[in-house]
Order: sequence, then structure tokens, then C-alpha cells
Amino acid sequence: MIKSDRKIRELSALLSQNNNMAISAGIELLRDEEPFEGAVGLLVSYYDSTEDPQVRKTIENFLNDLKDQSVSSEVMGEIKKPWGHETITMLISSCWQSGLDYSVYCNDLVDIFLASDYMIALECLTVIEESAGNIGRDERDGIIAVIKDFTGIRGSEKQKLTDELIAVLDQDQILYD
Repeated sequence: MIKSDRKIRELSALLSQNNNMAISAGIELLRDEEPFEGAVGLLVSYYDSTEDPQVRKTIENFLNDLKDQSVSSEVMGEIKKPWGHETITMLISSCWQSGLDYSVYCNDLVDIFLASDYMIALECLTVIEESAGNIGRDERDGIIAVIKDFTGIRGSEKQKLTDELIAVLDQDQILYD
């Protein structure tokens, strides 16, 4: 990922226009460019603040199609910010839809899973499930222990998701041991 103040200024100027068609078209053009630092943050901020469904869908599609692994750290940084519920759900969904490897962030994703509502937890489960093959045994054991020690889920609607997450991690251990 490159650092480019010029590209950030250009994207910022595009997003400040009052022309949703031009914004959507400009976001589509970003697909052909090398990823640059700060682009994800600007797009997420705009997604969180706009009500335009076309622009939101364009941003979702852009994030779902990310292919440069270096962008994953910026996506995770945005997930940790206090965005609206829809924005956080979309961001976590983009993690598994992009196909990027988020295994190094599994501990963060488990923390989010435990602290979040059902929909966000479901998205976290999917990302962790997709990344499970790249998580070492010791880390999986640690994640399972954290989940089992967390008392806030017992009896909640997330109990079945929690059981599924543990099963995925246990199954993964059997497959890769």
C-alpha cells in the first residue's frame, strides 16, 4: 500500500461533492489503482454518514473486492472505531467476502464477537471460520479458552453461535494437527 497525500486529497474532494453518481463512478475507478493509505478510512467515514443506497453499495462492493493483503490492517483499524452498527457489520462482512487473510486479527475478532450483538457476532464467526486454517494450535486453544471463560453469552441468542465458533476451532485442530 502506498502513501500518497495527493490521492487522499483527490478522494476527499470527490467525496465532498454533492453528486452521488460522480462519487460512485470515482469509487469504481479506485479499483484500477494501487491501494493507498487512508482510502479505506475515507470511504468508511463517507459510508457511515451517507444515506444514499447507491453510494453505500458501491463502497460495500469496493471493500468486498479488496485483494491487497496490506489493506487488511486499515480495515481492522476502521472496525475498531465507533461507527454505526450498519457500518461495522458491513466492514466485518467485507473481511470474509474479500478473501483476504484476517487470521492475525482473530483475537480482536473474538473480542468483537463477545462484545457485539448477534449480527456482528455472526459476521465475526464467518471471518474466524475462513481464517481458522491459518491459526496455530496454541492460538486456537487460547481463543477457545477465552470464549469458554466469557460468561456474558450463556443463555443468550449468541449461545449457538458461540458453540459453533468453538466447534469450528476444535474441528480445525483435528484437521490440522
